[in-house]
Amino acid sequence: MRMRLSTAVAGLLLLAGIGAAAAQDVIIEPEQETVIKEYVKKQPLASVKIPGVELNIGSTLPDTVELHEVPETKYSYVVVDDRTVVVDPGTRKVIKVIE
Repeated sequence: MRMRLSTAVAGLLLLAGIGAAAAQDVIIEPEQETVIKEYVKKQPLASVKIPGVELNIGSTLPDTVELHEVPETKYSYVVVDDRTVVVDPGTRKVIKVIE
């Protein structure tokens, strides 16, 4: 009986972990992505370098990097190594890299 219970608890914890990881993924709606791309095109920024930071979705940008708000969205952006990076300003996590 104890073995079944601990197996069930382990399974629930595993599912909870998967759910928490999925909840961290940010999906930009197509309309929002269009707004972001158009705004970034009209408001180009100088490219910055961030030594030691890989530009992957989920990477966190340091506080030293200045983020620029995209009006009509809840996102910010910055240009790093000539790539536009869309960032969640609350967590400073990269949510999209626009080539």
